[in-house]
Amino acid sequence: MAERRARGPLQRVQRRSRELLGQVEALRAESAAATPGQREQLWLRCTQLKELVEENTKALHALKKADEPAPVGNYSQRKEEEEKLLLKLSQQLQKLLLVLDQDNVTKNYAGDEEHEKGAHAEEGNEEEEESEDEESEEEDTEEDDEKLLDDPNVRECVAVGNFDAQQEGDLTFVKGEILLIHDKKADGWWVAENSKGERGLVPRTYLAVPKEEEESQEESEEHIEVVDETADGTEIKKRTDSHWSAVRAIAENDTVEVLTTTGAVPAGFRPSMLFQLLQEGEEFQASHYLQPELTTSQLAFKDLVWNSEKNTIHPRPTRVSLIVTLCSCKMIPLPGTGVRVLSRHVRLCLFDGSRVLSNIHTVRATWLPKNPQTWTFSPRVMGILPSLLDGDSFVRSNSLSSNIGILFELGITYKCNSTGERGELSCGWAFLKLFTSSGIPVPSKMYELVLSGGTPYERGVEVDPSISRRAGSGVFQQFLSLRKQPVLLVKVKSPSVHTKDILNFLPETLIGGMCYIHLLVFYRQILGDALLKDRMSMQSTDLICNPVLATFPQLLDQPDLMDALRSAWADKERTLKRIEKRDQEFLKSAFVLVYHDSVFPLLCSTFLPSYRWAEEEVELSRWKVIHDFLKRSQEKDGALEYLLSSENTHRAFDISELAYDFLGEVRENNPGE
Repeated sequence: MAERRARGPLQRVQRRSRELLGQVEALRAESAAATPGQREQLWLRCTQLKELVEENTKALHALKKADEPAPVGNYSQRKEEEEKLLLKLSQQLQKLLLVLDQDNVTKNYAGDEEHEKGAHAEEGNEEEEESEDEESEEEDTEEDDEKLLDDPNVRECVAVGNFDAQQEGDLTFVKGEILLIHDKKADGWWVAENSKGERGLVPRTYLAVPKEEEESQEESEEHIEVVDETADGTEIKKRTDSHWSAVRAIAENDTVEVLTTTGAVPAGFRPSMLFQLLQEGEEFQASHYLQPELTTSQLAFKDLVWNSEKNTIHPRPTRVSLIVTLCSCKMIPLPGTGVRVLSRHVRLCLFDGSRVLSNIHTVRATWLPKNPQTWTFSPRVMGILPSLLDGDSFVRSNSLSSNIGILFELGITYKCNSTGERGELSCGWAFLKLFTSSGIPVPSKMYELVLSGGTPYERGVEVDPSISRRAGSGVFQQFLSLRKQPVLLVKVKSPSVHTKDILNFLPETLIGGMCYIHLLVFYRQILGDALLKDRMSMQSTDLICNPVLATFPQLLDQPDLMDALRSAWADKERTLKRIEKRDQEFLKSAFVLVYHDSVFPLLCSTFLPSYRWAEEEVELSRWKVIHDFLKRSQEKDGALEYLLSSENTHRAFDISELAYDFLGEVRENNPGE
């Protein structure tokens, strides 16, 4: 009877898992005390072990209760526990691979396609092609770092990766944390103390000398070189701006630790690249692209020209002028248990395969609890619906790049229930090229885009590789597997003549929601008046006293305030007569008054909490303050009573609330756009 149980498929998988567990633990112990010369051999062993773990996982997924020769109690629970063990082993091996080969991981994210497509053997070939001088320099540097780290006088180290305690006596730490070393044991497990006074064993391979670490990072950033194709076909450009430093930061991010924290997350998930770029600064914010752009000579405005005949700014037709409608996302994998999803959304921008060419626009998705794998979007936002839900977006660009297209990145903002840690993961991405190889615009139609995993600088990565692994070899099984792949449904169309006339008043490069384009046009027209018509001299660089120009761009980064202005203007429009709606000067004056009575006081109010992405309590608190103020302002026929009331407090006055410094706001001409 015992022999029959031993021959059971599930028990065979379990026995194999225990063997793999022992091998993984032995490999980790050896790696902790490994010298640089042993790393390549350990890397190969780690790769082989990972393949064995994946094979055993595949065998586990193929098991069925009916295949057992004898009844097995709690079959589903045992199978689930086995799957968790194999997942843990796979994550440990992946983490070990990153430690053993950190340089190669960084190169994978840097955008080298040959490096991305090849396996580790190809990486070795690329390294052999480098000059002997570079190799010797790297070896000398690595040996110097090792000697310095082992120096008994060096007691303070910095963590180069995240580490979770594997057993009692280990010390958990995070990347960048400073640790005080008390005992450097020969087996590679050192006794360390963190800033809280907690002591424990830490692996030597996760540590570096802080000063050397900083110098290494600075040197790497100075030598980042990205091959890019410009409009005239010229190649080779060095990029050291925030865009590429963000990509490098993602490459260095320990994605395995993120996946471990969130639970059983598909292998194709990554930290969100576009979210990282948004965090870097203003370069990819819509408020940055709303500002006027200078010509190459920097003596005039490139996209803001005065039309004296019509007494307004000239419309600017662009090469790309489209309406993009997000329809739905299907079969999007779910994060693991223990993770609370705070937001599901799509971030989109113009992309040429190597560079982001516009601002990054975000549209939040809605979903039903009974079907969280399907995301939907509002086709047209009207009334009180938030602009963040507007699935209709306009896309404008004058870029001459032949590879220009729209990059869509699906993302989730999550919070770990156990630790409270927040983060943002990409659930897949898709790229829709806007022109064919012969330069013809792609047709207006509905596109079903299959999502890829990893980052846009990786190729051949699936969002959830387990879908393909579970598929059989037959044609029908492969067809079913394709139907289970995550997809994004998006509709692309050319704007109507009327809509295009409105869009042509906007900057040449911008992506935004269709529900507030009329407000953006007002801003641009008022900007034209101030910079081109009313300025005393074209050589004058004095500050311009105009609260609308000084503060309106902030609304694009705080969508609930944009909604407040949209609502207030809609209320005002309902009171206007037909003849007033045809008078552009009257409309601009009315818009300025509405702005002063709605969002302007809120921007300086101490009652309005700072805007924070995907924090429900903050969003509700802000909307309550906004709603109460708008109601009071409407009842009192303006905001003056609110501003003068002793019950309300405002932040200390700052000249930037009133003064528009166009020299500090304008954008320099970028030929790549």
